[in-house]
Amino acid sequence: MPKIEIRKASLSNLETIQDISKQTFIETFSDVNTPENMEEYVLLNFNAKQLSLEIDNPNSLFYLATLDSETVGYLKLNFGDAQTENANENALEIQRIYVLKEFHGKRIGQLLLDEAIKVARQMAVNSIWLGVWEKNYNAIGFYTKNGFITFDKHLFLLGDDPQTDLLMKLEIS
Repeated sequence: MPKIEIRKASLSNLETIQDISKQTFIETFSDVNTPENMEEYVLLNFNAKQLSLEIDNPNSLFYLATLDSETVGYLKLNFGDAQTENANENALEIQRIYVLKEFHGKRIGQLLLDEAIKVARQMAVNSIWLGVWEKNYNAIGFYTKNGFITFDKHLFLLGDDPQTDLLMKLEIS
């Protein structure tokens, strides 16, 4: 049986995080966005300098998912002022759960979400929140199945295309 492991990432994992970020974003969104907008977003958000700043931020945590010995996804969590919206001191943001498409359906996303919930409990926050594109129906279904509820929405700019993200949260008991 394949072994899936979740472990904390560091700057030494930059290239792996960068590769997974680019591949996953393109696999997930290229069919419904222009090549120009996709390229601009990937260049701006997944370049080595930007990702290094994110990994080095003490208020962000990265976790890698490996299947056997291959890294197939990662989780990025933000707390305090690293949160991308209304920094709520008593909440944790899941900014990214990225799993390579060929590994969908193998519970890797679930294990990464479980890790986020574990971290939230250790930090004693009241809730976990995230933004998800309103047309990413698979992700919305996944989060809903896991108890997340929509509480707001915000604008997400992909290149020159304004899109709507649903803001979803899970209360932590």
